[in-house]
Amino acid sequence: MRYALKVAYDGTDFCGWQVQANGVSVQQTLSNAAKAAFGEDVIFTASGRTDSGVHALGQVCHADISANIPADRLADALNCHLPQSVAVLASAAAPKGFDANRSAKKKTYVYSMYFSPRRNPLKDRYSVHIKGAINIPALREAASLFVGEHDFKAYCASRSQVKTTVRTVFSVNVSGEGEDVKIEVCGGGFLYNMVRTMVGTMLGYAFGRLSCEDIINSLQTRNRGLVGKTMPARGLMLKEVDYGIDLFDGQPSCKSAFPATQNDGQ
Repeated sequence: MRYALKVAYDGTDFCGWQVQANGVSVQQTLSNAAKAAFGEDVIFTASGRTDSGVHALGQVCHADISANIPADRLADALNCHLPQSVAVLASAAAPKGFDANRSAKKKTYVYSMYFSPRRNPLKDRYSVHIKGAINIPALREAASLFVGEHDFKAYCASRSQVKTTVRTVFSVNVSGEGEDVKIEVCGGGFLYNMVRTMVGTMLGYAFGRLSCEDIINSLQTRNRGLVGKTMPARGLMLKEVDYGIDLFDGQPSCKSAFPATQNDGQ
């Protein structure tokens, strides 16, 4: 039976979502929990492969498990064997044709920063410290330039291997409260390091190091030299994944099949 799961994790000590030889991954941690709970080897497929150090509040994944267990109790069964840094928030029977990666329609990431003269160790795990004040209206001006369909080749990690670097960004919202600033980006799919580099570019504009023309030209020419730096992973969190239906509303599996549409991870 195929299950859908909503997972939250602190990415600090993980090498990312995907299983890798050089560190502990979220995917492997979930597989280890399934092995302990059900005695079978289970592969968890996520909406996207978050990078090393990136957090998630609403990562969605699917898994095919033969153990006879009520769908809504799967979360509890796995949580008994998961470390404090990972938790399954919800589980449900997956709709027919559901694929956590290919069925995703929108993803929303949030990047968190705080602007102050000195570092605050209680914020540093999930937010990035930047000295000085920030011009939020300027951040919003830069944010507006990314909305729409663009070629984000200049904002993509060099090691990324994808068929196309064209992506659609639906919204980029900037909010601030005191020294804390959050940038929320919603799109159909993301390239590796795309959001983190977008944030670095927005900061470059807000601090006067880049112009609007630089950002526009970076999207038109794909010139990496026109963008800002890639911001640290710890400030980034996958907030939610939208499939067009509520997967975890407690209702029976949807009868209609999902279309198989490709969706890249961040």
